[in-house]
Amino acid sequence: MLMPSSSKSRSDILKRCQEDEITRLRLRYDPYYNALEKQEGSKVWFDGKEMIMLSSNDYLGLGNHPKVIEAGKKALDKWGAGTTGARVANGSRSFHVELEEKLAAFLGKEACHVSVAGYISCMSAIEPFARKGDVILVDRSLHSSLWAGINLTNARVERFSHNSPEALLEILNHESGDDAGILVLEGVYSMEGDIAKLPEFMEAVRDQNIFIVLDDAHGLGVLGREGRGTTDHFGVTDDVDIIAGSLSKALSSTGGFVAGSRDVIEYLRTYSRQIFFSAALSPSQAACAQAALEVMQEEPEHKERLWENTRRYREALAHLKLNTWGSETPAVPIVLGTTERTYLFWKALMSKGIFANMILAPAVPAGKEMIRTAISASHTEEDIERIIDALAAAAKHL
Repeated sequence: MLMPSSSKSRSDILKRCQEDEITRLRLRYDPYYNALEKQEGSKVWFDGKEMIMLSSNDYLGLGNHPKVIEAGKKALDKWGAGTTGARVANGSRSFHVELEEKLAAFLGKEACHVSVAGYISCMSAIEPFARKGDVILVDRSLHSSLWAGINLTNARVERFSHNSPEALLEILNHESGDDAGILVLEGVYSMEGDIAKLPEFMEAVRDQNIFIVLDDAHGLGVLGREGRGTTDHFGVTDDVDIIAGSLSKALSSTGGFVAGSRDVIEYLRTYSRQIFFSAALSPSQAACAQAALEVMQEEPEHKERLWENTRRYREALAHLKLNTWGSETPAVPIVLGTTERTYLFWKALMSKGIFANMILAPAVPAGKEMIRTAISASHTEEDIERIIDALAAAAKHL
């Protein structure tokens, strides 16, 4: 039975919102939800000040590419602003199908489904496929979107140490083998910046009753031939059942995708609640993603410049003896270990015109509080020099 609310507030939940200490601290120190006023390539404007963006996921810098912008404009003129419906009902369009076919071919899969968000796609890559009695084997460092899909299932969940095929094998040695299994990994882990040990994981589950799901949001465009991702990087594309990810990183758009065999994708379309009840991807965003996919294949210089910038950046961080948590990719954390140290470092970077993000527990384990940085092909030599100078100055505050 519900109890009467207190006289100070009409509900305990409203009171909880009004008195929450974490929200109060967030508003006081104001590290998040900072609205940028303008952007041009690697530059953004905040509070009237020009800054270098050091936390964007636009790895290839295609967000301002003329072909991508033109494709979005043409789609807006041809199709209008949106679809106003879910794909299962009135929202499906020929441009969705065209993008899906090109993405599937690029990723080395038979079929693909694009959704309105990467978060939605990663949820739908797991939730429809797991049933009660199945076991889901998960890396402890999985993205929130994957956990959201896992938590909607009635399957048993077994967690193993981050990026450890040995820890997975230990779990498998205690499994009967009777239950259907789903192994969930990321190709590139967005916080740590490390690459999944896919060949070792594939060997660990070989000849077992395991369905493999890979979120490659941060591997697409970054690894593999022409940016085909982590499975292509290791040559294990045929061993992975689902490749899911986002259109908002290297493809400089919004939305998400799930790619796999035709049977898997049609099953997804039959059972995914995330797909049923989400409006379809807008015309302009689908067109921008498709144009970016074409640019990736036609202009390899963007990926080459991304890795040149990444190597230079990582060398500078190593010289400054900053902890990058073993990052192997353009997603580079600077681990500072406490909230206070992280905040001071973040403020120092901002004062030097470098826009980056604080990541605090529980988003990362306690003791791993960090500045999450990301290098882009759009960063110029001058940008890199300014970033390195700002990092050196910020390091003096530690």
